[in-house]
Amino acid sequence: MSAMSALRREGRRLAPLIHSQPIPSPLTSSSLDQAPIGARSISTQIVRNRMKSVKNIQKITKAMKMVAASKLRAIQTRAENSRGLWQPFTALLGDTPSVDVKKNVVVTISSDKGLCGGINSTSVKISRGLGRLNSGPDKETKYVILGEKAKAQLIRDSKKDIEIIITELQKNPLNYTQVSVLADDILKNVEYDALRIVFNKFQSVVSFLPTVSTVLSPEIVEREAEAGGKLGELDSYEIEGGDTKSEILQNLAEFQFSCVMFNAVLENACSEQGARMSAMDSSSRNAGDMLDRLTLTYNRTRQASITTELIEIISGASALTG
Repeated sequence: MSAMSALRREGRRLAPLIHSQPIPSPLTSSSLDQAPIGARSISTQIVRNRMKSVKNIQKITKAMKMVAASKLRAIQTRAENSRGLWQPFTALLGDTPSVDVKKNVVVTISSDKGLCGGINSTSVKISRGLGRLNSGPDKETKYVILGEKAKAQLIRDSKKDIEIIITELQKNPLNYTQVSVLADDILKNVEYDALRIVFNKFQSVVSFLPTVSTVLSPEIVEREAEAGGKLGELDSYEIEGGDTKSEILQNLAEFQFSCVMFNAVLENACSEQGARMSAMDSSSRNAGDMLDRLTLTYNRTRQASITTELIEIISGASALTG
């Protein structure tokens, strides 16, 4: 038994001299360069380490998918119910995204965290497009940003046009009171003729629709009402109480903005969780495919190592008996 052990050790020591060509392996060249001459077990160790890393990543992505699914179920019903808040305003005032005004404020709603596909990039692209579309010598476009991801992208090229930045909005469960206070702060700190809210409307776990909702200032509402069209029907309503038409339009604009904001924040939160579920599911499947390939590589490498050792033992035994 001791003779066989000595022969095996001698075979390992002489292996680099016997085999002038390296044994082909599916591992990358950078991994093989790390192995010292004559140490064949290092290849399988590298593969085992990679397999362990991929398994850990797969566990994390599966857990994140389950967390996103739980959060989505909690928000989805509230988002669907909130659609009834802004629909009466659309029926009364319509939605006029093509209205031509001088002072535009683009309210971009995004998430604070990543790993949720391209929903944030989509919102930022639409916001930039609205800025270019409403640019001109007598026009100005300002930005109100909700969320870290939109802030990180818009601050690069539109820093001077950003009026307000709000982050960690979804740290606590969202409710109408919280969003209405936020909307009131925005209205007090910006001058606008039209507020354009950019968000992602939730449709399904794998589908969301980039949406722009427009809220006009009371002055623009009166101007458009005088010009006719959908807003021209406002004059057919009777006003009860001591409030004037301007006061009613002012209150109506504030209430409309808070309702649209509440729905937009919930819709975007649903889209975020749905996109994160889809992204984590894809990541888990990719990790499983990578694990299968690494397992095959590990088995091949291990088998090649065993075969090489057997050849060395047989060659050494033949040399001793010969």
